[in-house]
Amino acid sequence: MTEQEARRMRRARFEELAYLVVEPLHRYLRRRTSADMVEDVLSETMLVLWRRLDDVPGLGAGTEPEPPPEPDDVLPWCYGVARGCLANARRADGRRLRLMERLIRSHEQSPEQAADHGELHAALDALGALDREVVRLWAWEGLAPRQIAEATGLTSNAVSIRLHRAKARLADRLGRKDAERAGHKTDEGRSSR
Repeated sequence: MTEQEARRMRRARFEELAYLVVEPLHRYLRRRTSADMVEDVLSETMLVLWRRLDDVPGLGAGTEPEPPPEPDDVLPWCYGVARGCLANARRADGRRLRLMERLIRSHEQSPEQAADHGELHAALDALGALDREVVRLWAWEGLAPRQIAEATGLTSNAVSIRLHRAKARLADRLGRKDAERAGHKTDEGRSSR
């Protein structure tokens, strides 16, 4: 069997499965979540079913022509997948709500508590996009140059050089004498790798 034939058979198996389970899964999700989440969770469920097509009980291996699967054989497992996807969506929704609450609380601080970072943001904006990203990964995410190199596709040496120069430019723009006091220890600007 060629790779193209195998893909065609896999797609046909998935279409058979989708034909059987989309409506029951849609009803299942409608009864358990808000209308605005149903389509997203159903889409995620179908994606998981596509990825785990070979694990669906009662679907068959798809190596030779087989009778269509029975709904009673495949639906319970698919309901389990939908249940897991719904739980993931609820957890993500909860994280988003908690983040929004924290953001709202932080914006409700009294003016004397709120820090003005306008000058810092203006200095960051004056850097090039890649230098700005290197500085943010270093300062905000706490990454070492070798980790920044992995994230950006640069070499560790290039990251160290960019970071050193960007910190110096920021220090000049912010009027600081010592660029190393920008938030990290002085030995973090260089990497041995």
